[in-house]
Parts: sequence; structure tokens; C-alpha cells
Amino acid sequence: MSISKSPVSPSEGAHASDSDAAHLDKLGYKSEFKRDMSPWANFSLGFTYLSPVVGIYTLFAYALATGGPPMIWSLVIVGVGQLLVALVFSEVVAQFPVAGGVYPWARRLWGRKYAWMTGWVYLVALLVTIASVTYGSGPFIAATFGIEATVNNTIAFALVLLALATIINFMGTKVLAKAAIIGFTAEIIGALVVGGWLLIAHREHNLGVIFDSFGAGGDGSYLWAFAAAALIGVYQYYGFEACGDVAEEVRDPGRLIPKAMRRTIYIGGAAATFVCLSLVLAVADIPAVIAGEDVDPVSTVLTEAFGPIGSKVILVIVLLSFLSCAMSLQAAASRLAYSYGRDGMIMGSSLLKKFSASRHVPPYALILAAIVPAMIIIGSKVSTDAITKIISFAAFGIYLGFQMVVLAALRARLRGWVPSGKYTLGRWGVPVNIAALVYGITAMVNMAWPRTPDAPWFDNWIVALSAAVVVVTGLVYMAVHPLHDRSTAPYSDAIPTK
Repeated sequence: MSISKSPVSPSEGAHASDSDAAHLDKLGYKSEFKRDMSPWANFSLGFTYLSPVVGIYTLFAYALATGGPPMIWSLVIVGVGQLLVALVFSEVVAQFPVAGGVYPWARRLWGRKYAWMTGWVYLVALLVTIASVTYGSGPFIAATFGIEATVNNTIAFALVLLALATIINFMGTKVLAKAAIIGFTAEIIGALVVGGWLLIAHREHNLGVIFDSFGAGGDGSYLWAFAAAALIGVYQYYGFEACGDVAEEVRDPGRLIPKAMRRTIYIGGAAATFVCLSLVLAVADIPAVIAGEDVDPVSTVLTEAFGPIGSKVILVIVLLSFLSCAMSLQAAASRLAYSYGRDGMIMGSSLLKKFSASRHVPPYALILAAIVPAMIIIGSKVSTDAITKIISFAAFGIYLGFQMVVLAALRARLRGWVPSGKYTLGRWGVPVNIAALVYGITAMVNMAWPRTPDAPWFDNWIVALSAAVVVVTGLVYMAVHPLHDRSTAPYSDAIPTK
């Protein structure tokens, strides 16, 4: 699959920019962003947000201990489900290539109130995800420098990585695009080199092991253990929507962003599965992982396969992946917050909509995408298993935001919306939309399902409770400060008027 960028003459580029500006003007906006992001960089942004290395390395120990080697099949199942969601998003972004992603999409498909709640849920989830990714980098930073991964050290390292990602984002679209490409290159090379070497020189099992649970799940049905371990797949397959979050920074977004979204799923999913498979086949003592005797099988494998020096090099590549992932997440969150502010939808809009003329970024929206995650990271000190809780809610919140758009798209179709962008599913639109909604609801039920009966009830229901708190808080805010009703930006225009 070719992802190379075709040469564009200055006149063609100017014509494309004029056409993009005219399309955006028809949608009710005049962009302040510069269209400096190439198709390659746009794909890289989505890929580094999805980040196969970050997703797999962060949750590999948990998934293997919970579900054994067959947990790898969750990557295939979730990949197919999220591809359906990406296809729905592709139709929407092709018609409405506006910065901010799910919020403006829900606004055009349904209305202001629904869009406000969609954006609220998704923004909170994004901010929590930034915290979870940077927090997850802490142990790897500690291992790189040979420092003990205490709670305080993990928090300090996470804050340093968050600060570095923020600095890169403040440098503007061009620097962000270059950093995304560097992150993608490092990650894909690292995945191929590490995975390839493990399969060639450090393989301990044959492929049959991915059908052997090694007793994971105990005496009960293995289905429940697999469903719990599937968090590794669920956490992996989002990031493709980030390609659309920066729609006003890409030329010809209606044609190129749907391609980038699908490629993110194809290539990111393949890389994640390859990394996971190579690690599973390289773990010498799988029963020890399941029994809790080896709590860090990734470090064990890397040290045994590459030695002290080689494993350090691999860890540096892993840290680049964490950095590029955090950077892409921040870019997505800041564009969403800016889009909120531009439409005058929330308290503080006057700051969120401010734009740096020199950097071509929304500075206060970026600050928001740094301060809130930092507060979550610092607050994680009160929880001994903070990372699992944070990741569980982050994934659920992202999925909820996604499915609110999928539901809005299905409702709009049933009310007469016929996608008119440069990418459409044609007669497959409704079946794909329904399948995407069924998949998403099933995945959310799985994420929220209580699995720790011995824990306090609030820990057992932490995912559902966290989501309820976010939604109720949003509803209360909407009642107290109904700014969304005063927003004059276009809405509900996907559905034809009678």
C-alpha cells in the first residue's frame, strides 16, 4: 500500500487551498490554521495516537495474565469493529471537514445540545487518556535510566514527558507534523526490528500457543477471562479520529482524511498484532505471568533477547512512541477545545478560541490539554492501581464519544441524510452504521462490566460510575450555563429540511 505524497505544483496547491477555504466558508467558518500538514503527516498523527507500541507494551502484562495467549485475538475482533466506526467517520468528515472531530460532527448530524454532550464526554476522555499514556511511560523511563519505578518517580517522569509534548505542540503545525512522522518512523522500525528479532532468535513457542489459555480464568468459563483481557484490543484501536481533528490543517481533507483514517486502522492494527504476537511467543514462562510471579514480562523478554545495552536502545524507541502518542493526543484535545470555544459553547470560550498568529495554534486550548492531565497524574498517587482504572475509563469515554457520533449518523440517515462528501459508502451506509453501533455498545458493556466482586462496590463499578459522573456533571453544567443555546454556528444541517 503506497502512502507516498504525489508532487503538487504551486498553482495546484493554491487552487486546492482556495477550494478548501471555499468549502469551509460554506460550512460557516474561516480557518485560522495553516494547511501545512501533508497526507503522510496526517496519517502519522493518527498512527502515533493509536501507537501500537504504547498500547501493547502498556497492557501486555495485564492481558497475558488475565486471558493467556489467546487474548491476542481481541486485536483482530476489535480491529474489525473499529474499522466499521472509521468508515462511518470517513463519510462524516468528508462532508464536514471542520477542526475538532466528534463535536462538530455531532453538531451537524444532530444539534447543539447533543453536540455539547458528545464533545464534553470526548474531551474529558481525551484528557484522561493523555494522563494515562504519560503515566504509563513512567516505568519505562525508570527502566531506561535504571531508576526504581516508585509512585513518586512515575508521576515525576510522566509530568516531564507531558511537558515535552506540550512544548512540541506549541511550536505549530509544521513541527507537529515533522514530530509525528519521526514518531511513526521510530515506532514502525522499532516494532519490525524488535518483533522480527524476537520471532527469529528468541521464540520460545510455536503458533499453537495462541490457542492455549494456560489455565487463565480458572475453572469458570474462559469467555469471561477473554472479555476482561480484551481491554488490550479495546485500548488499542482509537486514534484514527485524530486525522479528522486537524481537518483544517490538511489540504483536500474530504478526500485525504478518510484514507488516512482507514490506513491508521490497517497499518496500526497490523503492527500492534505483530508486536503482541512476537512478545507472546517470546515469553519463556507464561504460567509465571498468569500466576503473578512475573509482573513485567515485557522487560523480562527485552532484557533476555537484547541484553542490558540492547534493551536500553529498545526502551528509548518505546519512549519516543510514548512521546509521539501523548503529543498527538494533545493536538486532538486542543483542537476539540478550540472548536468548542470558537462556537461559544462553554465557559472560557473567549480564551479557548484565541489563536496564536505566529505559531498557528490555539495556546489556551493547549494549556488546558496540559494542565488537566497533569492534575490527574498527580492525583493518581492516592490509588495503588491507578493506571488500570485510568485506562479503563479513558477507553470507555472515547468509545462513548464515538458511539454518540455513530448514533447521530444513523439517526440522520433515517431522517434523510445522504452523505455528499468525497467519500461515501453508498448503499452500504446503513448496514455499516448499524453494525458499528452494535459493536460499540457491546464493547462498552464489556468495559463497564464489574469483575472484582471482592473489591469495594465503587471499585467494582469504577468504569460505569466514572462515566455517570462525567455525564451528570455535563448535564448539570448545561442546565446552569446553557451557552450552547446561544451559539450561532451552524447545526443540524446534515438533515434536509422539509
